[in-house]
Amino acid sequence: MAQLDTRAKLAILADAAKYDASCASSGTAKRTSKDGKGLGSTTGMGICHAYAPDGRCISLLKILLTNSCIFDCHYCINRKSSNVRRARFTPAEVVELTLNFYRRNYIEGLFLSSGIIRSSDYTMEQMVEVARSLREDHHFRGYIHLKTIPDADPALIHQAGLHADRLSINVELPTVAGLKRLAPEKSAPQIEGAMLGMRSAILDGADARKRYRSAPKFAPAGQSTQMIVGADAATDGDIIDRAAGLYGRFGLRRVYYSAFSPIPDASTVLPLQRPPLMREHRLYQSDWLMRFYEYRPDEVAQAVDPATGMLPLDIDPKLAWALRFRDRFPVDLNRAPREALLRVPGLGTKAVASILAARKWRRLRLEDVARLTVSLAKVRPFIITADWRPVALTDKADLRAWIAPKKEQLELFAA
Repeated sequence: MAQLDTRAKLAILADAAKYDASCASSGTAKRTSKDGKGLGSTTGMGICHAYAPDGRCISLLKILLTNSCIFDCHYCINRKSSNVRRARFTPAEVVELTLNFYRRNYIEGLFLSSGIIRSSDYTMEQMVEVARSLREDHHFRGYIHLKTIPDADPALIHQAGLHADRLSINVELPTVAGLKRLAPEKSAPQIEGAMLGMRSAILDGADARKRYRSAPKFAPAGQSTQMIVGADAATDGDIIDRAAGLYGRFGLRRVYYSAFSPIPDASTVLPLQRPPLMREHRLYQSDWLMRFYEYRPDEVAQAVDPATGMLPLDIDPKLAWALRFRDRFPVDLNRAPREALLRVPGLGTKAVASILAARKWRRLRLEDVARLTVSLAKVRPFIITADWRPVALTDKADLRAWIAPKKEQLELFAA
């Protein structure tokens, strides 16, 4: 490998990291260096941008330790047989980069992943050394997310959890059959075994902290994973079912979805075209229905087209579900319980909270709802207020066409 300076390595390895979507920094413990001790923080406004639950934009240095790899996964641009320019950081270089970017107020944390070099254990040792040095040698208190390697020694993964805020292991593809076909060197049971071990360590760490204040924290921001969408034949229904199982079995904070992107010198077993990016967006929306809107996984799956197993691209999953179960509507905003209000298309969790608070003092009218939603037209067929009742609108035969977002104007030179 030709000798590259740090700037050249950064250009290669930051670009190679763009395919990893699982880099949000929400949910971690609050740490700060305002008392003059240490460096960095996990709070405040801060070259990757992630968003916390309260809407704050958090900047992370998002890089690979190396894009060299001994594996040959068909869908990965960094696979062994890929003809890409390779580079590799030393742990000391990653530490220095992180500190320098932080001092210049460019970042508030680090997201570090890597291809596998020599062996899984060797690569994991290098990543753990980065986190250890930042925490112990430089007292860095900012956010650290490490992408761990499922077949690495559990002791190394445990060390990673003592220094990182969040750990993640990618399940890669939604189905076991897809993983066997496109990444034969990876094992679904091994990946799930590592995720189960990580969950046990997180629970044990949390329990120890309750008993002993001096007990070390283990991955306080939990674990996450990522699935590639569109590289195999998995339907949206398959993906929703898989995500629900991952949340239930492993207590994940997030499941991330990454639309497959065609890569140079691609294998013939891969699709020739990428899936619509809107498909990725709809899957994230379905994920939110399970996490924040109290939908059961089987209810979310009811939003897919029974013939294709896919979520509609022209409307969101919540609206698709409501159109399929019109007998649940209209909902009286002045009387309905919270779980029924959460099912109304166009009403978010904050709007529902505002409705529940306001109706204690007065009866809500349609003009009140207009202040809480972006699209009153989307909400009207599904609600009753003091001055509004949809009458036959809810049963309108062409209701979907009537409330679905209108198609945007075509580009001037579009084919």
